[in-house]
Amino acid sequence: MIRGSCLCGGVQFELTEKPGRLTYCHCTTCKRLSGGVGTVNVGVPTSSVRVVRGDDLLRTFQPDEGSAKTFCSRCGANLFGAGWPESERTSVRVPTLADYEPEPGSHIFVRSRAPWETLPDDGLERFGVRP
Repeated sequence: MIRGSCLCGGVQFELTEKPGRLTYCHCTTCKRLSGGVGTVNVGVPTSSVRVVRGDDLLRTFQPDEGSAKTFCSRCGANLFGAGWPESERTSVRVPTLADYEPEPGSHIFVRSRAPWETLPDDGLERFGVRP
């Protein structure tokens, strides 16, 4: 069992299945919601996300493009993406997970990286590379 929480601890959750590989998302939406270079995620079946505290604090935003994003309404922590809880799979934000080291995976939406954003030379697969 992997445990996670928001910044204030108001929302606590558990993952009942092992997540997939780590994905760095560089899309414009993830940049704006993170206030940085994007989000760092692991994917799980939505059925394996179990909120154990703070369900009443969860708020979801559906951008015009892309999937819904879910946050803690108290501290603003970005918890889930990929349309949780309506989708088959959920993106869980890695910084919300306690004592978990995901397996390296890939960088996605690399074509959306900002001019000030430098991708690391980490050898991970890249998708959406600019021509």
